[in-house]
Amino acid sequence: MNAPLPIPPKQRKPDWIRVKAPTSQGYADTRKLMRELNLATVCEEAACPNIGECWTKKHATVMILGDTCTRACAFCNVKTGMPRAVDAMEPQHTADAAAALGLTHIVVTSVDRDDLPDGGASQFVKVIEALRRTTPSTTIEILTPDFRNKHEAAVEAIVAARPDVYNHNLETVPRLYPTIRPGARYYASLRLLEQVKKLDPSIFTKSGVMVGLGEQRLEVHQVMDDMRSAGIDFLTMGQYLQPTPRHAKIEEFVTPQAFNAYASIARAKGFLLVAASPLTRSSYHAGDDFEKMRAARAKQLARAG
Repeated sequence: MNAPLPIPPKQRKPDWIRVKAPTSQGYADTRKLMRELNLATVCEEAACPNIGECWTKKHATVMILGDTCTRACAFCNVKTGMPRAVDAMEPQHTADAAAALGLTHIVVTSVDRDDLPDGGASQFVKVIEALRRTTPSTTIEILTPDFRNKHEAAVEAIVAARPDVYNHNLETVPRLYPTIRPGARYYASLRLLEQVKKLDPSIFTKSGVMVGLGEQRLEVHQVMDDMRSAGIDFLTMGQYLQPTPRHAKIEEFVTPQAFNAYASIARAKGFLLVAASPLTRSSYHAGDDFEKMRAARAKQLARAG
């Protein structure tokens, strides 16, 4: 049941990983709004396979701090280079987009900005503040970079702004970091998430991993244990898909049955919520999942008396 499918040369994607090209009016309307507000989205920049489904429902994940990243991770389709100056109107434009789309839950992520003294943390704070002013009933989920060598002050500032969910993805197992995520450090990312919980235990923490990069099953189990040691509430797991021939190759297509097995193990390890499937991504069904996670915490607290 847990066996992955090895990938012969030029093999087509299995049926469970294929999606239709987006053609709906809702998709077109969402795209038009993002362009009018001069906002980048991770949905487009990272070539997310779920963009058609999400944008049809008018669910878009805003990517702040521009569309150019200072890192060059082997799995990511976001362009690398010297970013432009930070857009002072971006926080309000993000809030305006949330209002126009009628979002009850918004996910905001960013590129890595190693060129900025605070890594871009102050822009996250400004976005949270703009959302609270403009759409106060919208719950806020942020997906931040690791703020390399400056994460303590960055996390303190963002936690003080009180997002509802703080997400930072570990992405893969420690052994693969030198080739897949060379600009980051596995244990630094874990410490970042642990710091969030220490500063404000009421904020939900979330992290995700990709599979299909050559990781071993027991390595994934160890990542789950590390996450639980850091107090992470929500685990997401999805299939890695190679954006272009220049990026890391897919070593295997992990079957839906194997994802179900991973999810069962993760739940047994104590996560409040687990989302694991070939097409799962960090912000996929994030609003529905937030409500499930909030309900799971309430149930947990009620059991504890």
